[in-house]
Amino acid sequence: MAVISKQQVASKLFVDKKNYPYGFARSGDFSISESKLLQSHGSLFAALVDGEITPENDEEQAYLESALGHREPSTPQEKVWLKYQRRINRPKTASIYGSQKPVIDDTDADNDEDINDNSDLDVDVSD
Repeated sequence: MAVISKQQVASKLFVDKKNYPYGFARSGDFSISESKLLQSHGSLFAALVDGEITPENDEEQAYLESALGHREPSTPQEKVWLKYQRRINRPKTASIYGSQKPVIDDTDADNDEDINDNSDLDVDVSD
């Protein structure tokens, strides 16, 4: 496995082609300033969280603790990273049209003989 230096990570712009194929600024989820912060600091956050690099100072340790949820975010960079994490990990919404046919529960199929049993019905046919 190749060793990645902090300078290599920090100089690389952060992009997420899977979740934001047109970029953070065009998504509507982030403001312009948030998207710039995410692009410039996102690679560092991702490398810290993934364990590719270790925190070298108190600031990076604070970033890591905030990203892992051990403390509340205090800087704008930490806040936008947590916003990004909430956006990509949110549950997917279902279509109102559905993509699969509903499964019919057929567990009561064995009790069909009870349907034809009319012995407990009292019918009064008086004219």
